[in-house]
Amino acid sequence: VARQLFQGEWLLSTELPAHYTATWFGITTPPLLLALGGLGMAAVLAGGIIRPGAVLGGGRRRFLGLLLAVLLLPPLAAALLGSNQYDDWKHFYFLYAPFCLLAAWGLHWLAGTLARRRPWRMAVYALAALGLGLIALPMAQLHPLQSLYFNFLVDRTTPEYLRTRYYMESVNIAYGEGLGYLLARHPGERLAVRTAPDWTLELLPPAARERLRPPPAGGKADYELYYDLDTGRPDLAFNSVYPRRLYNNTRIILRPLDAARMPPAAVAAYEEIYRQAADGEPILRADYAVYLQDNRLTFVRENCPPDSRDEWFEAGVYPPPARREWGRPTAFRNHRVRLGELCLGVIQLPDYIRGDLALSRGQLGKLGPVNLAWEELYSRPSPGLRERIEQLRQSPPPAADAAGFAVFLDPTAGGGYRLLYAKDNCAPSEYETPAFLHIIPEQRAALPFYLWESGVDNREFLLPRYGVRPGGDCLAVYPLPDYPMAALLTGQEGIWERNIYPPKDPDLLRAAEAALAAGPPNARAAFDLYARDNQLTYRRESCAAADTAAPFFLHIIPREVADLPPERQRDGYANLDFAFARWGGAFDGKCLATVPLPDYPIAAIRTGQADIWEMTFYPPVSPETLRLAYAALGDNPPDLRAFFDLYWRDGELVYLRETCAASDAAADFFLHIIPQNVADLPTDRQAAGFANQDFPFARYGGSFDGKCLAAIPLPDYPIAALRTGQYLPGQGELWAAELAGGR
Repeated sequence: VARQLFQGEWLLSTELPAHYTATWFGITTPPLLLALGGLGMAAVLAGGIIRPGAVLGGGRRRFLGLLLAVLLLPPLAAALLGSNQYDDWKHFYFLYAPFCLLAAWGLHWLAGTLARRRPWRMAVYALAALGLGLIALPMAQLHPLQSLYFNFLVDRTTPEYLRTRYYMESVNIAYGEGLGYLLARHPGERLAVRTAPDWTLELLPPAARERLRPPPAGGKADYELYYDLDTGRPDLAFNSVYPRRLYNNTRIILRPLDAARMPPAAVAAYEEIYRQAADGEPILRADYAVYLQDNRLTFVRENCPPDSRDEWFEAGVYPPPARREWGRPTAFRNHRVRLGELCLGVIQLPDYIRGDLALSRGQLGKLGPVNLAWEELYSRPSPGLRERIEQLRQSPPPAADAAGFAVFLDPTAGGGYRLLYAKDNCAPSEYETPAFLHIIPEQRAALPFYLWESGVDNREFLLPRYGVRPGGDCLAVYPLPDYPMAALLTGQEGIWERNIYPPKDPDLLRAAEAALAAGPPNARAAFDLYARDNQLTYRRESCAAADTAAPFFLHIIPREVADLPPERQRDGYANLDFAFARWGGAFDGKCLATVPLPDYPIAAIRTGQADIWEMTFYPPVSPETLRLAYAALGDNPPDLRAFFDLYWRDGELVYLRETCAASDAAADFFLHIIPQNVADLPTDRQAAGFANQDFPFARYGGSFDGKCLAAIPLPDYPIAALRTGQYLPGQGELWAAELAGGR
C-alpha cells in the first residue's frame, strides 16, 4: 500500500476511485488513437447487438468480441474489487495492444463506410497519416521520456500543473540524462552525488562511475539528484541546475548543496528566506533555530562549523480528516545547504497543514536516510495547547485519567478528534515509555483490508514524537483517523490503560428515538428498554450525567445453551456488560443507547446497573413465528380446554387463546411437571415430586391477530402428568388444569 498523487489529491493505493485507470488511459493516450479506438469499440458493440449470432459464432467478429472483452474486463474487475494500483495505469499496459487493434478496426470500418465516395475515403486515410505524424512528433520530442506523454485533455501549459496533480512516473528514466548533464557541466571533476534510489550510479559506464560517486557514509554530497514526488520541496523553482522541463513542469531535480555550485538566483533566494526567518521568532532553539512562517519551516545555524557531515531535516505533518492517512504523519524531508558560514534547511509545508508538527534532525547512513544519531526530538503542538488542556480540565472528567495521565478526546475544526495527553511533574521515564492505542471503528470497512479480520487498528508510539515537555510537564497531541470510531483503548503497557468512547452524534440519537415510537417499551425500570431488530435500546426521558456514570451489566440467556461460546456455556448466558458511552449518549436532556444483540434466539435478558437497578425481561416472539406455530396446530383439537387451550405436542406444551386481551396473559403462569420416575428430577426437587417451571407468558410467547400463543419446551424424561394455570401472588390460582402423561 502506497500513497498516490491523483488529480491533485494524495490517496492510498487501495482507496483509488473507480475511474482511476480510465482517467489515466484517457489523458496519456494520443487523441486520434482514443477516437479510433472508441469508434472500433462502438462498431463491435453495434455489430454484436444487431447480429449476436455472429459474435458467438466464429471468424473475425468473434475475434473482435474477444478483444473487447479482454480490454474491458480487467480494469472493470479492478474497479469493482478495489484492487491495489499505483504508478499511473502500468498494471494494465498489456491492454494497449487490444486497444490498438480495435482502433485499427475503427479506421477500417470508417474507411469502408465511406468507400462509395473515393474523396471521403482518401480523406480518412490522409487524416490517419496526419494523426500518426502528430503522434510521432511528440514522441520524438520527449525521447527518451516517451512514457511521460500527456494529451490535450489535461493542462500542459500551466507551470507545475501536472507535477502537483499526477504521479508522473515511478521509474528513473530521466536519471541517465540528468547524470550526463552533470558530467558535461563539470568536465574532468570528481563529484559526490546522492541519488534516490542509491543504485542509479551503478548504471553508468565504468569511466563515468569514476567521476560520479555516492558520498561516503555520513559524508556530504556535492549534488543531489532525485525525481520529485514530494511537493513539499521548496527549491524546485530556484535550486535545480537541470534545464529540461516537460510540459512546463519540473521533472528531475539536480540540486547543488553548496553555494559555490548554485546558480546566483538560488543563492539570492536562500538569502531572502534567511532574512525573512531572522525577522521572526523561532519556535524552538537548539544548535539550530527553527522558524515557521507561511507554512515554511526554516532551520538556521549561523557560524556553522566546517565539517564533512551531511545533515537532513524532517517534518512529520498530520493531514486533515479528508486525507485518509489513518492519522499517521506525512514526512517531508530536505537536506542542509551551506552558504558560507550559514547552514540552512528549508521545508515548504503543504497548504493543508493544521498545526501539528514533529521535527527531527539526523544524519545519513550507508543505506540512505536512516537515523543514526538523533540530536533531539521536538514537537510543536497547535498553538494554545496548554490553555486548551486547562480548559478541558474544568469541564466534566477527562475521557481517561489514570496513573496521573489525563487523556482528553478533543474535537478538531475539521470535524474529527484528537487525543490530548497531559501529566504534571512528569518524569522522563514516564514520558519515554511507549504508549499504545487500539482504535475500533464503527464499521470494519473503514479500516485497510488487512485489518478487517481483527477489526482493530493497533498503534504504538512514543509520546515525545507527538508532544513537548515544558517545565517538567508532559503534553502530547495524537491525531485520530477521520472514520467514525466506536471505541479507543489507550495506555502504557503494564502501567495504565483506559477505554475512551467518542460521543455519539445527537442527530443520530434523535433519529433512533423517533424509531421507537412504533410501540411501547418491552420493560420499564430506571431506563425504558426496547428490544427491536436484534438490538436493545435504553432510553431515559429526564437524564443527568450521573444516571449513566455507573457501568451497565447485560446478560443474554439463549434458548439453546449450545449457541453460547464454549467458555460461557457453564454460566448459561453471554456477558455483554458495557459503559453507556460505548453505545449511546445524551441529547436534549435525554439519554439513549442502542446495544447490538446476538443473532441466536434469546430466551431472556437481564440488565441493569449494579446496586442501582436491575430488570429481567423477555424479548417478544415475532408475530411471524407465532403464526407458524399456530398453523402447525392445524385442525387438531386441544388436549384440554381451559382458560387457554392446551396442546401437548413434540416435547412442547402450547397455550392458545383465540380471542385474547393483554390482561389475559398478564398474570404469571405456573407449570408443574410430574415425572414417571422421581429420580429424573434434580435432587432439590425430588422431595416435592415435581419440577417447577413457572413462567411469565412473554417468556415463551406473545400476541398476534387478536390471539395469544406460547410454546413451552418440556423436559425429555417420561412425564406422568402436567399441572398448569395462572396465579396472582398472595391471592392464589386464577385457573388450573391437569393433563395426564404418557404422550
